[in-house]
Amino acid sequence: MPNGNTMFIDMFSDPERIVHYADGPRRFTPGLEAVHRMTAILLAEHVPADARVLVLGAGGGLEMRALAEAQGGWRFTGIDPAGPMLDLARETMGEHADRAELIEGLIDAAPVGPFDAATCLLTLHFLKREERVHTLREMRSRMKPAAPLVVVHSSFPQDEPARARWLARYAAYAVASGADRNQSEQARAAVASGLPLLTPEEDEACLREAGFQDVELFYAAFTWRGWVSRA
Repeated sequence: MPNGNTMFIDMFSDPERIVHYADGPRRFTPGLEAVHRMTAILLAEHVPADARVLVLGAGGGLEMRALAEAQGGWRFTGIDPAGPMLDLARETMGEHADRAELIEGLIDAAPVGPFDAATCLLTLHFLKREERVHTLREMRSRMKPAAPLVVVHSSFPQDEPARARWLARYAAYAVASGADRNQSEQARAAVASGLPLLTPEEDEACLREAGFQDVELFYAAFTWRGWVSRA
């Protein structure tokens, strides 16, 4: 079996395999729609009505569509390394697609900004610690002073037996949400074997090391955590 990172990257790069992409995040991430609503609220606390928002890991377009529906004046720059996922994002955004500039690549491909806000949802868990800090620093360098950042990704205790217990709950939630049991087990195994997961404490340290301040936890659900902070 390929390691988890390879499995997910291959999937995101295959147009045929991402046709039903939207089903996955909803089944594996508790309260995903609520996460999007909370993200819009947290950003709106600090940004203007015509805000420019940097969206890292924009493939699929679920969060950009939700943010666009919540705030009619915001415009987006979406970055993702998988071209097919950006194609899907454009389709998902529908009537709001003209409000987003979509760029294939990593954070270094993003314009210099400065942006009024930034998000990185369901993405940072693919990166090793040093890559996370680099990515977060590059995001911060493209943001206005004190601009808000929202991040959400897999983050939970990594000592055993707690790690295995939380991963089992991750798979069980997906099954309870309608996912195929075998596919859920494959996803659990891929996450366990291949993703460079960190603890919540380590993730908060990465944000601070990258220069973000006022780091606050706003979301915690099984293996997922979300923080808001300021550049």
